[in-house]
Amino acid sequence: MFIKVVNPNTTWSMTATIEACARTVAGPGTRVEAVSPAMGPPSIESHYDESLSVPGILAEIAQGERDGADGYVIACFGDPGLDAAREIATGPVVGIAEAAMHTASFLGRGFSVVTTLGRTAGRARDLADRYGLRDACRGVHACEIPVLALETDPDARKIVTEACFDALDSDGSDAVVLGCAGMADLCAQISADIGAPVVDGVAAATLTVQSLVTMGLATGKRGEFAPPPPKPYTGILKGFTTAR
Repeated sequence: MFIKVVNPNTTWSMTATIEACARTVAGPGTRVEAVSPAMGPPSIESHYDESLSVPGILAEIAQGERDGADGYVIACFGDPGLDAAREIATGPVVGIAEAAMHTASFLGRGFSVVTTLGRTAGRARDLADRYGLRDACRGVHACEIPVLALETDPDARKIVTEACFDALDSDGSDAVVLGCAGMADLCAQISADIGAPVVDGVAAATLTVQSLVTMGLATGKRGEFAPPPPKPYTGILKGFTTAR
């Protein structure tokens, strides 16, 4: 089985961390490859960043189809481009927010999301609504740490851990969802420190894709997620022209 993990930002050091976390949970016989797109933002911290990351994501999904990938993970907590990726991928595509929130819902009556910047909290709440988990998501809390500072700030783990403690207390939650792929390598230590389940979306999405492929399941193609209608694209998007 070949699972391709797409980190929608172009920061390859973060992609390497994401790949290591995904490989840790992948089963025997599952090959995991994480990539960053050739174009896009170095981090995703706004609607603008998210929108401009999507062409690079779709280019990587298309390449994965040519390379024989069995399934895909979108490794950004905004789940950018998820619906479009499902239209062009043969196998299942899972976003890390989607997988993490559903996983956390199995662990108790409610969960809290701890994310990076406060300006991204609305997106997390929107996704909880979309995935039918509005009631289970007790709160969204920001650390106010920029995404790239997760790799460089020596106090990053301490700050995220304290935010997880505070989230559990203020929300009365049973579990915490880490709201950024760049936090994936912090998960186990934070869980030990706070004495509660902490869910990393990279691990959750990797295992979800692996399970779906094992069961022979993929996105239904009879309706909304059928391949996009063929049409020419122009300008810098010419390479995204859909064929008959």
